[in-house]
Amino acid sequence: MNIRRVLLILPVLVIALLAQAYFWVPTYESQLATVPQRANTLIEASIGDAKILNPILFSDTVSGRISDQVFDGLLDLDEDLGFRGRLATDWSLEETAYLLVLPGAALADGSVVGASVNAAELAARITAQAASDGWDDALLDITVEAPRVIERQAPAGDDEESVAVRPLAIRLAAPARLRLALKGVDQDLMQRLLPVLGPNYTERFDALHFLAEPKIGAVRDNEAVVQAVREALPLLEHNPVLTFKLRQGVRFHDGEPFDAQDVRFTYNALMAPKNLSPRTAMFEPVKALEVVDPYTVRVVYKRLFSPAVNAWTIGILPQHLLNDEALAKEAEARGLDGGARTEFGLRDADFSRNPVGTGPFRFARWDGDEVIELSANEDYWEGAPLLDRFALRVIPDLLTQELEFRAGAVDVYSAQAHQAERMRADARYRQISTPLRGYTYIGYNNARPPLDDHRVRRALGMAIDVQSIIRFVLQGQGEPVTGPFAHTTPWYDTRYAGLPYDPEGAREALLSLGWQPDAHGWLVKEGKRFEINLISNNGNPVRKAVLAIAQASWHKIGVKTNTQLFEWAVFLEDFINPSAFDAVVLGWNLGVDYDLFSLWHSGETGFGKFNFVHYHNPEADALLERIRREYDRDRLIELTHALHRTIAADQPYTFLFAPRATRMFDKKWVMRTTAGGEAPVRPSRSGEPWYFMNRWYKSAGDQPRLAADG
Repeated sequence: MNIRRVLLILPVLVIALLAQAYFWVPTYESQLATVPQRANTLIEASIGDAKILNPILFSDTVSGRISDQVFDGLLDLDEDLGFRGRLATDWSLEETAYLLVLPGAALADGSVVGASVNAAELAARITAQAASDGWDDALLDITVEAPRVIERQAPAGDDEESVAVRPLAIRLAAPARLRLALKGVDQDLMQRLLPVLGPNYTERFDALHFLAEPKIGAVRDNEAVVQAVREALPLLEHNPVLTFKLRQGVRFHDGEPFDAQDVRFTYNALMAPKNLSPRTAMFEPVKALEVVDPYTVRVVYKRLFSPAVNAWTIGILPQHLLNDEALAKEAEARGLDGGARTEFGLRDADFSRNPVGTGPFRFARWDGDEVIELSANEDYWEGAPLLDRFALRVIPDLLTQELEFRAGAVDVYSAQAHQAERMRADARYRQISTPLRGYTYIGYNNARPPLDDHRVRRALGMAIDVQSIIRFVLQGQGEPVTGPFAHTTPWYDTRYAGLPYDPEGAREALLSLGWQPDAHGWLVKEGKRFEINLISNNGNPVRKAVLAIAQASWHKIGVKTNTQLFEWAVFLEDFINPSAFDAVVLGWNLGVDYDLFSLWHSGETGFGKFNFVHYHNPEADALLERIRREYDRDRLIELTHALHRTIAADQPYTFLFAPRATRMFDKKWVMRTTAGGEAPVRPSRSGEPWYFMNRWYKSAGDQPRLAADG
């Protein structure tokens, strides 16, 4: 009897507690009475806290949200995801290329290098061919460089049985080379040179022939050494050169001026192994960073790698606060000595919790697991933000976020679909719904029969009703996707229609491939039932729902499907990393990058790599490689759309949907238009919700005065 009473009374007490909690929340009016600056403070609710507020070190979304306001990069992305200058006012891209002059090589007309043709004559022929083919305007200069000696260190085993690795010194006697200065970057330069060089010039080249020490025979079977030699001496070396003109008069938040030394320091900090930056790979292609003068930086790259330009959107660090001298002083002030002092680095510095940048907001305070607060940078080079303060409050519970939002203690929060729906008709609030840059998918193990047949994968995809998933699982908060890129970016091909929902067509397709129903209705071929084990991670209700829908959908066309959920660590270690699955429900958060090499290239399979579905298509590989070398935006769009169609035709994934994020705002929050009027807060055209935040403020009136935004 007592247990029954407890069970009846307990829910009533919980409801009463929640109702009372609503009245505990300080209202907007009560906050104004005690803190007048609340009138122009934007408070955003966050589920989690930040980890580290250093732009080269953070790896979580919340830290990035704060870092974006405190720091500026040399570049960032405009509304259409093109580059625009920030700490750099201007930038240019050129190329220096080097072509080896191979003694004894026959050219296209049969003449021989070193006999009838020397290096200067070869340069003259290339110049003449450029004029004949109409690309002489891109060839700024061509000169001859003398032979040289190249010395490198390569890994080599101690002996055949040993797994130990020791460095091996290698020396190459490199021949003369031609230095070609180009107006832009040309990944097709070798094709332009072939009318002079001829195909034999490239076919007979082997860097090993120029190995002086050790002898070829001693290392020919050592793949690591052979690779090191070939990397040290390519036949044609592309060196893109990115030159930045820096903005003058910019100051860090502590008043110190920004200049080229800060850019060089940031690069060196990124590459220092001790700092363990998660962004090192984006800067690895840099060959040299040169400070030309206090406001000019030249970055020379080892090879063609167009995504590297995007790397310079990273926040620039203040050298004077983080150089070796500054870190040594901090370590001494903390009383560190010995190994602790030697190992003290950027990750340990107080800067990671008290950052100083050049951005529109200054760091004010961080109360762990409670709030991070920023104040407007009145000295910002682009003009001070209209907001006085910005605060990120950590509120892990979504219901509590809604209660605080309704009371006015929070100005913006990310609402779940059901929360957004019940506030949709409330005239006090505005909803901004933007698609996230990622998608959910069903991935197939392309190395396992019968899933190694793209026709089978297409049939399985045709059996899934994506629109119903969006309607009933996401409550309309999603967009269907058809390919591998984030669908708010120009790299996504919006013209590609994707798979139709056609379960009858799916079944017919499988029957045409030789599958036949058995007595129980399951499809069988060569005595083997078509059976799939479909897995996902625990703790994600959307993926769990997709799992159930896929199972029911495939059962309808005769494919026996077993489903299972695993804890995240087990899921990754035992199934995803070793590719030990038939099919999996997962998702990607892609950002705006067009470089999907690590996800789709056939060379990126193996334990722990991202192409864990073992997708392999030579056409896709060629596109992925070319995309990495392409710097022209229009051509990039053509190439990424071609990759979109190629991958979508193969259906290594059934591409499902991109979820939408709905953010709730009080309608009093408006933005200043370029015409000087007021307009409702809005995201950028590319979907970035915070793009215009420096122009937000709280309107004095009940409704904003609407004006066109330029």
